Amino acid sequence: MGEAPPPPPDPAAARPFPAWARTVSACEAHYGVSLRDGLSTAEATSRLATHGANELPEHPGPTLVQLLLQQFDDTLVRTLLAAAAVSFALALSASAGSVTPSAFVEPLVIVLILAANAAVGIWQESNAERALAALREIQCDHAAVLRDGRWLPALPARGLVPGDVVRLRVGDKVPADMRVASLLTSTLRLEQGSLTGETASVNKTARAVDSDDADIQAKECVVFAGTTVVNGGAVCVVVATGAGTEIGRIHAQIHEAAQEDHDTPLKKKLNQFGEALTKIIGVICALVWLINVKYFLAVEFGEDGSSWVPSGVRFEFDKCTYYFEIAVALAVAAIPEGLPAVITTCLALGTRKMAAKNALVRKLPSVETLGCTTVICSDKTGTLTTNQMSVARLVAVGGSSEEVRSFKVDGTTYDPRDGRIHGWPAAGTVDANLQTIAKVAAVCNDASVVAHSSQQYVATGMPTEAALKVLVEKMGLPGGKNGLSLDPSDPLGCCKWWNNVAKRIATLEFDRTRKSMGVIVKTSSGSNALLVKGAVEILLERSSHIQLKHGSVVPLDEKAKKAILASLHEMSTNALRCLGFAYKEDLAEFATYDGESHPAHKLLLDPANYAAIETDLIFAGLAGLRDPPREEVFDAIEDCRAAGIRVMVITGDNKETAEAICREIGVFSPDEDITFKSLTGKEFMALGDKKKLLRTKGGLLFSRAEPRHKQEIVRLLKEDGEVVAMTGDGVNDAPALKLADIGVAMGITGTEVAKEASDMVLADDNFSTIVSAVGEGRSIYNNMKAFIRYMISSNIGEVASIFLTSALGIPEGLIPVQLLWVNLVTDGPPATALGFNPPDKDIMKKPPRRSDDSLITPWILFRYLVIGLYVGIATVGIFVIWYTHGSFMGIDLTGDGHTLVSYSQLSNWGQCSTWNNFTVSPFTAGTRTFTFDNPCDYFHSGKVKATTLSLSVLVAIEMFNSLNALSEDSSLLTMPPWVNPWLLVAMSVSFGLHFLILYVPFLATVFGIVPLSLNEWLLVLLVALPVVLIDEVLKFVGRCTSSSGPKRRSRKQKGE
Repeated sequence: MGEAPPPPPDPAAARPFPAWARTVSACEAHYGVSLRDGLSTAEATSRLATHGANELPEHPGPTLVQLLLQQFDDTLVRTLLAAAAVSFALALSASAGSVTPSAFVEPLVIVLILAANAAVGIWQESNAERALAALREIQCDHAAVLRDGRWLPALPARGLVPGDVVRLRVGDKVPADMRVASLLTSTLRLEQGSLTGETASVNKTARAVDSDDADIQAKECVVFAGTTVVNGGAVCVVVATGAGTEIGRIHAQIHEAAQEDHDTPLKKKLNQFGEALTKIIGVICALVWLINVKYFLAVEFGEDGSSWVPSGVRFEFDKCTYYFEIAVALAVAAIPEGLPAVITTCLALGTRKMAAKNALVRKLPSVETLGCTTVICSDKTGTLTTNQMSVARLVAVGGSSEEVRSFKVDGTTYDPRDGRIHGWPAAGTVDANLQTIAKVAAVCNDASVVAHSSQQYVATGMPTEAALKVLVEKMGLPGGKNGLSLDPSDPLGCCKWWNNVAKRIATLEFDRTRKSMGVIVKTSSGSNALLVKGAVEILLERSSHIQLKHGSVVPLDEKAKKAILASLHEMSTNALRCLGFAYKEDLAEFATYDGESHPAHKLLLDPANYAAIETDLIFAGLAGLRDPPREEVFDAIEDCRAAGIRVMVITGDNKETAEAICREIGVFSPDEDITFKSLTGKEFMALGDKKKLLRTKGGLLFSRAEPRHKQEIVRLLKEDGEVVAMTGDGVNDAPALKLADIGVAMGITGTEVAKEASDMVLADDNFSTIVSAVGEGRSIYNNMKAFIRYMISSNIGEVASIFLTSALGIPEGLIPVQLLWVNLVTDGPPATALGFNPPDKDIMKKPPRRSDDSLITPWILFRYLVIGLYVGIATVGIFVIWYTHGSFMGIDLTGDGHTLVSYSQLSNWGQCSTWNNFTVSPFTAGTRTFTFDNPCDYFHSGKVKATTLSLSVLVAIEMFNSLNALSEDSSLLTMPPWVNPWLLVAMSVSFGLHFLILYVPFLATVFGIVPLSLNEWLLVLLVALPVVLIDEVLKFVGRCTSSSGPKRRSRKQKGE
């Protein structure tokens, strides 16, 4: 073999070698390899040490401990954690003598909440890197490699190095990025759509490309790792492995995008709310402390009071602890502990609604983020279009060579029953020219269509060929029958009939040079014929005659060519891909061809002879094909426009085709000047001010886009404050899907890589499903605002209650475990039920909300401060009423025999031990009787009935307040409670739970409450009901002062 040449330079050290723009011999010299012998084993081992294994790198994810710590990186959670720690310490100190389980209920419940939230968070985070794992799975396992002059048929693909010589066959998955050195067959075709976005498989050649700076699609002599050989075979030279391949770059981009994950708009708002809440809690706790410091800390001066020098300090630890407990209770009251659980429940319910509309949500926060989407970046193929090629126009020859007949063909799927041919001759009158077109389209064709169900037809083989077979089925048979009448179970009955009429005996495979495919057939008359389909211009050049309507054949003159080319130009202008049909009956040496034993067979072994065989053809007609837009997409884009959402199309397809589709579906109007709105990916990247273009109003189109182009567009849009939903199905889309606020993958055509990188998967691959999901997201967000406002207003009421208790100096009315019960259990069902509020009818007629819009406006905050103040007054007021009044508004409260005290005594209860002749009588509550050896215990254990009344008023007010939350500004008269029956059920459940802890003795003991009498319940309802009236007045004021609300609702209404 001679001395081995030196190894190639390290690609990382300089600009990568443009193998696609160099000859095969130049590549051999650069990579130091011979196509005859391949690399030596020693050289391959050396290069493996230099370049590393041919596999995608594994980026270490966060450890379990890191994930756990991340869950507590939240202000609200840290505040809860601090409250739990303090609560536990207080419970421990209070039960130093005898441990009571009830003392530890509060800290235990808080810890359980935190543990549940952390578990959910860890589970979500652990799924984040699955896209990278899915990407590794599409790599090839083995390859046929030339080493030391002999072929190794199954070398592990991870052992490949730059310079290795690899053989590819049909069905092989490409193991690395490789330069095609030579073809083993006449053509080499690969399916690389998942990497580039191209709709059809692409042909590869060994010829070098002219440009050193070619995009992926233009590298016709390079095959890429992860793609699949669908036709032919070749010998290739490895030019990049592992992270250096195109798929390796995508892997790095996915990892980079994963590091840039940002909080959803809702999470940002909740974090801001948590920070503000912490500060407010701190201020109020300090204020409560300062108000009550006189009760446990006193500085004593001289007896005559004239000395400024303190003579002593009096500190009472028990009272200090008591007021510290009040501060903890206040913190518990202020934090909406149930909010995370209710949000999760609402989002989960939202995912079920979306699943019913074919939108499968993988990440719960995505539901909310959809609601504020401002830009949808959509792929074209399969999302805006059906991803099923179909014939849109058929052109046949008329009665003279200068006359052409044009037929419009309906249908957008591979279902032969989908659509019809307009102007088609009546049954039994199909002329000879149309029969010839049907025969060529059916027989000169390697595709098939299979019925997976009555609704779904799937193509195998080339999509364009499958579309031609569907066309044949729509054309029917010469006798007027259709294929289904022959065999109802076979969707291609007509094609089968034509294949029996003209049986194929040889195939002239398609290649890029001659741009045609031919088949030699034996006709029913016993003679041989050649049927050809291919590029229209090429077939016209090789045709000498043309078939007329009734089958007669005349010379093909310039006028006839001009008529055909005019039809071709018209269809090409409308982005139709055109194929011509021709045939030949005088086959010379192939007239008697019958198989491999025939003398002429040797001519078929060399593809260079095919063009000569396909000469002197008789031209028959042509068909225009396309990947048609989905019927519902036009309306969906109109809905986006009405909703203030911009649509940008980013595709790997060519510019002309994409522009035609965009005009048809309404992204651009038919006559719109799109010079500066339609760019290729390279043109966009070359712009100086990219953001200026992205801020352009209306739609935008980016064609021939590579993964890095998509990622850059998404990144710039997000930097500009847009909330971006990005659709995609291929490996090439994964980085942008990961980076977008909402990554939307295709469920049918999408790769596993795209699905794992996405937030949402479309079960039907339909753009209109995204628009429906946006509407659902907006509705869910509005409902979340309703229950967040409801829960926060409830918490404001609890804070007001504790603050007033402290400010007035009366005994503590509500203990932390009771507040936890209200926040978590009693408030939970109504808050969740608010998630079922019906959506506004004009929800998709309003512009998208800004992602930084406040959850709570100043007016809403004022309203709930008023409501909260009333809650505080009501809960403290009923506590005071029980101690100081025998009756209230005609309701007798003395039935239990409790002792009445003055308000002065109640507010100075701490000095009870100094009162003379103060006695209290026993009183009853349910089956229990409370007696007091020490009269001062009346303000400790004796407050159980007053506490129960306060808790019951709090629960009742919050139930009625949930009715207020049905609408932000509509009256209950216009939006009555029964518009959301689930809320009425939830209120019943919450009242039921409250009765449970009141009337089950064990639970009543745990929560420190007692049963109430009928009169006491009447008092509770009397005190609670005004909350509805107060909010109705506030809503009325809000409607009167708001001038923007109604106008905004009628804005951009479609069809008005």
